[in-house]
Amino acid sequence: MKIAGSPCGMKGRVERSMSLIAAVLIFGLIILIHEFGHFLLAKRNGIGVLEFSLGMGPRLVSFRKGETRYSIKLLPFGGSCMMLGEDEEEAASNAFGNKSVWARISVVAAGPFFNFLLAWLLAMALVGFTGYSEALVADTEEGYPAREAGIQAGDVVTKINGRAVHAYRDINLYTLTHPGKAIEVTCERIGEDGEKTSYTSLLEPVWDPERGMYRIGVLFDGTYYSAKSPLTLMAQGIYEVEFCIRYVFDTFYMMFRGLVTIDDLSGPVGIVSAIDSTVEEAAPYGLATVALSLVSLSILLSANLGVMNLLPIPALDGGRLVFLLLEAVRGKPIDREKEGMVHLAGMMLLMALMIFVLFNDVRKLF
Repeated sequence: MKIAGSPCGMKGRVERSMSLIAAVLIFGLIILIHEFGHFLLAKRNGIGVLEFSLGMGPRLVSFRKGETRYSIKLLPFGGSCMMLGEDEEEAASNAFGNKSVWARISVVAAGPFFNFLLAWLLAMALVGFTGYSEALVADTEEGYPAREAGIQAGDVVTKINGRAVHAYRDINLYTLTHPGKAIEVTCERIGEDGEKTSYTSLLEPVWDPERGMYRIGVLFDGTYYSAKSPLTLMAQGIYEVEFCIRYVFDTFYMMFRGLVTIDDLSGPVGIVSAIDSTVEEAAPYGLATVALSLVSLSILLSANLGVMNLLPIPALDGGRLVFLLLEAVRGKPIDREKEGMVHLAGMMLLMALMIFVLFNDVRKLF
């Protein structure tokens, strides 16, 4: 039994406080970087920025420098870079709509790009501390297709259904998100003479009732290697971000297949809950483990935000890019009023989805 004021109760309160602080910092950083991408490219292209803010709702702190007001607002779940003439006609030469189409494309694309950049920088930091793994086969299991296909210890898996493999988790992700699907596995083997040979095997995953999933029966070497050069570190950082991007699209694939539903989506409340769980699970292993776990989660969230914002959905960056690319192809812009109506409809649908996800997140807590 936990008693108020006891070490167990104090420990729980400390962990919850850490989770809340971590959630605010992670959300704040990811959103700040996204909006800073828009802000930086807007300034470089001579576009007037009316307000650059972190958070939503009433202003807590605000000051003006030049034409721009810089604000920190009450709710830490959001942010904005409000540009002159972004959503309405404006005669000023520094208005968003009066700049070249490619300048506007660069401004809109900069937000998601900076999220991928942040994910890459964090990924390199993570790899620098923890190292990286490879898809090196340690053994195969009896009764599973990998052994029957002749895959051996020492082989390295390089592709799975044409998708490049950099670490064994790439294979785990694929088999988890494509349950029961036949898998064409490409492996590399080093012979006694040192020559590398490549071979491909078609495997039919087998259901494992104990683990509740389909498996091909490959056991991987879990060794982590240190990045010996800056180039290796940069490449492994890219692979980390690539994995996170694939995770997002594989989740979409599962949704289209009906393997997950909209009820499984999480918004800010669900993400805070995930951060709380991460802190709780990592806390017994020390502060360094907590920090590295949160960095790993931040990589996924930042890459996720980058992908989601590039989807061709009205009101999102991807939806705006669709109209701008059409303008670049046509040589003239789409009617502003019609575009505004499309984005307004998209915003209303997104708000409805956000309210549903928020309600769903709160419902899961009880």
